[in-house]
Amino acid sequence: MLRPLLYGVALLALAGAAYAWFVPRTVDKEIPNVSTEATQTAQFAGGCFWCTEADFEKLDGVIEVISGYAGGTAETATYEQTSNKNTDHREVVQVKYDTNKLTFKDLADYHLRHVDPTDNEGQFVDRGYVYSPAIFYETLAEEQAAQIAVEELKALNKFEDPINIAIEETKPFYPAEEYHQDYYLKNPVRYKYYRNGSGRTDFLENTWSH
Repeated sequence: MLRPLLYGVALLALAGAAYAWFVPRTVDKEIPNVSTEATQTAQFAGGCFWCTEADFEKLDGVIEVISGYAGGTAETATYEQTSNKNTDHREVVQVKYDTNKLTFKDLADYHLRHVDPTDNEGQFVDRGYVYSPAIFYETLAEEQAAQIAVEELKALNKFEDPINIAIEETKPFYPAEEYHQDYYLKNPVRYKYYRNGSGRTDFLENTWSH
């Protein structure tokens, strides 16, 4: 009796895994209620925006993160356009944050520790300009904060290759398609498989675990 029972359990487990893989979850996130006077937005490019969004949403003081496209000159951007290199936008995230808890410099520091800042030709398994890392600024103070963050990172001597991350003025932001938003929550199995397989997880753990 035990073997048929185990076989049945195994089939149920496989069915559950298949369901998790193919069927996106619905997401009902609670966005913190913070007065508009205490909020700002900032944009960062870190390769695949699924990962960049997931990382920033773990940071205390971040209110909301939206995946999208920015940095280019075209008047609009879609996933199809950027994937086919028909526009000069990067995959980016727009981060809305509580200025009582975080500064722009805090965000820049955090971002630099969640990308490969030496690779300006893509990130991990994703290659091409659309996946190249960047910090975008709106003001001179933000530009200087980003530059200081990069210089402080250089001083840690964590990398054999030189730091090579773009610091650019903010340009219009275009939100990505809905199925890209909160991808790590809607499709947790696929997301984990992609992230681990891309090399991002191992790189960050090896770089910052010691």
